[in-house]
Amino acid sequence: MQYEKYHQLKRHIAVDCVIFGYEQEQLKLLVFKRAIEPAKGKWSLIGGWVKEEESVEDAARRVLVNLTGLQDVFMEQVQTFSKPDRDPGGNVVTVSFYALIKVEKYSNQLIHEFGAEWINISELPSLIFDHDEMVARALEKLRLKSRYDLIGRQLLPEKFTMTSLRKLYNEIFQKHFDPGNFRKKVLSLKVLERLEEKDMSESRKGAFYYKFNEIEEEGFSDPIFKRSF
Repeated sequence: MQYEKYHQLKRHIAVDCVIFGYEQEQLKLLVFKRAIEPAKGKWSLIGGWVKEEESVEDAARRVLVNLTGLQDVFMEQVQTFSKPDRDPGGNVVTVSFYALIKVEKYSNQLIHEFGAEWINISELPSLIFDHDEMVARALEKLRLKSRYDLIGRQLLPEKFTMTSLRKLYNEIFQKHFDPGNFRKKVLSLKVLERLEEKDMSESRKGAFYYKFNEIEEEGFSDPIFKRSF
């Protein structure tokens, strides 16, 4: 009898996407005001139901394409949230993903149609249900990745200065990295190519632009930046 009851349990499967972008030297999150009950009008992550023929990964990619118009988006699974009472609308299991997108490449029209907004992670309003926890777990995952991979390829423009890369890391970790130590460590990784072009807005001498090597880095066995750095 217990076995039969177990199989009669009906649970819905959904995905929620924690979408990070980097703009005006700020790490931002894409959120929108929910248009339906429960929690209508409250700030929420972007998500959707998993269709019968989809994997959770396919569903998350579909949500990202529908929202941003971008096909090739970095995405990584974060965690499954399955408390029976986590969603007042029903018994919903949600698999969360975080994504990194270049703000200058997404579709403004689609974002506008969804009523979504970019908000600085340090100024986020309270989100519905357990979405605040999803964001916290996604930030942990992003920071862990940033220690073993040089984040920037997915968030910065094609060419950027070392200062721009350092400021991105400042935002991800919410701390200030020493410019000299940061530059020395990053260049030692040999994953950047210096261009013979300068950004003259940073100083009178100007700052060289860099770009990532064509072959994407596979990750490093040791942390790039230790916690004490």
